[in-house]
Amino acid sequence: QLQLVESGGGLVQPGGSLRLSCTAPTFALHGYTLGWFRQAPGKEREAVSCILFNGVTTGYSASVKGRFIVSRDNAKNTVTLQMNSLKTEDTGDYYCVADDSIAVCSHDRIGSVSDFHYWGQGTQVTVSS
Repeated sequence: QLQLVESGGGLVQPGGSLRLSCTAPTFALHGYTLGWFRQAPGKEREAVSCILFNGVTTGYSASVKGRFIVSRDNAKNTVTLQMNSLKTEDTGDYYCVADDSIAVCSHDRIGSVSDFHYWGQGTQVTVSS
């Protein structure tokens, strides 16, 4: 059973940075497409970023491109989301996701909620002064 565990959420001021991490304690992630979704209060869940197994191909939503960086370390079995220049609208619950398909991630597209079969429990990010 692939279980994803996120960490690193918290409270940060606008303009600040935060780093989220995700790992699978009992499962190897190296062959999986990984990514991040978020859900703001009262809004639908939306894709944020994704990264293929090779660690080279990445995708970002328009709202975070240029501010967020996704990376993975297959040796450490982790995926990380570095969030910079945070805005109040970045507030929400952030979910780590995984799928065994490479079709769910490219430079131009991140798959939908239903495309990713494995989800973490989420970690809360609050951007507020």
